[in-house]
Amino acid sequence: MRSVAYLPAGRRSRGRPLPALIAVLALLLAALAAQAGVASRAAAASCGTTDLALNRPATASSLENSSFPASNAVDGNTGTRWSSAFADPQWLQVDLGSTQTVCQVVLNWETASGKAYQIQTSNDATNWTTVYSTTSGPGGTETLNVSGSGRYIRMYGTQRNTQWGYSLWEFSVYGSGSGGGTPPPPTGGSLGSNVIVFDPSMSQSSIQSQLNSIANAQGGNEFGTARYAILFKPGTYGSTANPLIFSVGFYESVAGLGKNPGDTVINGTVDVYNQCNGGVQTQCYATTNFWRSLTNLTVNVTGMTGCYAGDDFWAVSQAAPLRRVHINGNLSLMDYCTGSPDWASGGFVADSQFTGGTVTNGSQQQFFTRNSSLDGWSNAVWNQVFCGDPGAPAQSFASNSGDSGGPNSYTTLATCPVTREAPYLYLDSGGNYQVFVPSTQTNSSGPTWLNGGTPGVSLPLSTFFVVQPSATTDQINAALAAGDNLLFTPGVYQAPSTINVTNPDTKIVGLGFPTLVPSNGNTTLNIADVDGVNVTGVIFDAGPVNSSTLVTVGTAGSGVSHAADPVTLDDVFFRIGGATAGSATTALVDNSNNSLIDDAWIWRADHGAGAGGWTGDQSDTGLVVNGNNVLATGLAVEHFQKNETVWNGQGGEVVFFQNENPYEVPNQASWMSSSTQKGYPALYVAPGVTSFQGYGMGSYSYFDQGQDIHSSMAFQAPNNAGVQFHDLLTVFLNGSGGIDSVINGTGAAVSSTFGGPSDVVSYP
Repeated sequence: MRSVAYLPAGRRSRGRPLPALIAVLALLLAALAAQAGVASRAAAASCGTTDLALNRPATASSLENSSFPASNAVDGNTGTRWSSAFADPQWLQVDLGSTQTVCQVVLNWETASGKAYQIQTSNDATNWTTVYSTTSGPGGTETLNVSGSGRYIRMYGTQRNTQWGYSLWEFSVYGSGSGGGTPPPPTGGSLGSNVIVFDPSMSQSSIQSQLNSIANAQGGNEFGTARYAILFKPGTYGSTANPLIFSVGFYESVAGLGKNPGDTVINGTVDVYNQCNGGVQTQCYATTNFWRSLTNLTVNVTGMTGCYAGDDFWAVSQAAPLRRVHINGNLSLMDYCTGSPDWASGGFVADSQFTGGTVTNGSQQQFFTRNSSLDGWSNAVWNQVFCGDPGAPAQSFASNSGDSGGPNSYTTLATCPVTREAPYLYLDSGGNYQVFVPSTQTNSSGPTWLNGGTPGVSLPLSTFFVVQPSATTDQINAALAAGDNLLFTPGVYQAPSTINVTNPDTKIVGLGFPTLVPSNGNTTLNIADVDGVNVTGVIFDAGPVNSSTLVTVGTAGSGVSHAADPVTLDDVFFRIGGATAGSATTALVDNSNNSLIDDAWIWRADHGAGAGGWTGDQSDTGLVVNGNNVLATGLAVEHFQKNETVWNGQGGEVVFFQNENPYEVPNQASWMSSSTQKGYPALYVAPGVTSFQGYGMGSYSYFDQGQDIHSSMAFQAPNNAGVQFHDLLTVFLNGSGGIDSVINGTGAAVSSTFGGPSDVVSYP
């Protein structure tokens, strides 16, 4: 309990004397009223238990001052509040993100409460319907049973109980689509039919047969719905005399079930090869080898013959991580055996060890390697970045890297600033499933597991709701509200309403690339401004109705530090189109201070459903970062129609960035940042930002409409000493037009005359 000296400054500024005893009583009464409100919600069997307004965008008619913004009333914190000017009428409005059926509103008033007010809903924030009205509001905590629907809801006040304004600690909204009285589902249970678990006691022929069958089905299944998690129990599979050799197709996550990579050993190879259009050997490349993974096992490379002898091939581009693997032998990141031109375009390795050979980068245009022990690296093309990798090549990025006769374009950081490895499933000594959650590391180098086990904690499967594709959003939200974690099994999930994470340290783990699609223009996943949430191994697709965001993390403007226990997004992938024609204004909005984004591909599709035209798969921006001290490692954002990445937060850092401009811009007039600036930057650091660091960042152009399309600059940032960039480049891939400068007018243009790379070693 607080004395008057600790009351919010805004309350004192009004000159409202309040003795300490009255303050204490008021707080106690508010707490009792809040408990009554909770009890009332629980008793309303027809109404949900998830606050639809929590952390949603809020606006107001006025503010008492900047200390009391509208967002305070929907942040879940009863110690912060919105407060209006001292006049009538006033309103507080919340955008619920999609049309919701509303059945209850809870107003938690501060002393400055409303006497006469209405609760109103709207589908367009212009035409309002009154669902509740009173002229005798008592203040305190009011639980209002209402009946109505709309995307927007507001409190519209016309008369106050005091001479001050309207002031709400919290404005909470509940609906039949927010849990609907759904009890929390059981935890644990079956992982489903598309989680394939192999045991070393099984015959190798049966294992090989099933792996081949899945690989054949998934090899060309780029935009299909089938997904698989392929799990190997601890033990040894294959031998030098009889190796286990298999390839990994789309939507296959392959993992060992041991606590550490050495617990599961494959003698053989686990491969990804080129795809050849129509089987033509001069049209073979790895540039669309997406959405697959290999984690938590050891591969002793053996068994192949001919051109393939002696190598494990992992010829991939984006969204195909290698994590926690030990490759003993040669690893090639390109497929130089299956025809030409053998292109590959980006990849991600973390927390891994390579021994007994070397890593062949080959044609990989860009690649990011983090916290891995290397036994060699063959070459660079345009942008190869290393962060905390013993054995990595020395820093050698120069003004002519990638050009004829120039040095390799290596960006090498001795340590990685902050890391937190992705959670993973394993079997304990009793044969029970656990999810291991690694701890946060700072200034780290090398794999977490080489010198003893990875630091962290284990969570039993009984703490997880094991989500099957048949699960409803109501069930998912009921599980989250009950404090459960989520383990998504392989499949495509329709999300007609927002999945709301409100509890700290919630873990959301995907097996087999589960894919979530919003069906009503809603945000798919909203994470409150809390500590320690992990989201890993999930694809977020845009749906047929435009969503303002697909994922929102934290609360805009929050001053809360999460440095001790950051929110982490690992191997999270976003698609606007491709598999499903769709649209979203922004794919990911990250408001959470100190959050970590580790291996994210945010993609407006250049092929597939809805793609290929400027009016298809509409989306302005891939990523907006509003949080302070956010770190992104291994970030790719591609083809969005305006500023592709917007960085508003202070103290941000990006280690490796890859971008392609949108292909299908119809004319220059339709793609202008301003009347004088052509196009939009791949990464825009807002003018008010005074501290930012970027390392190893590339942007490429391919305007394919035959028009002379230009981007004035690939990167745009304020010119001050605290905003620094290291090792930037642009490349003209093909088509017409080009990029006129690398950053803020600095750096040579790339076009059909000079394809690049155009390199800037440091800026400013």
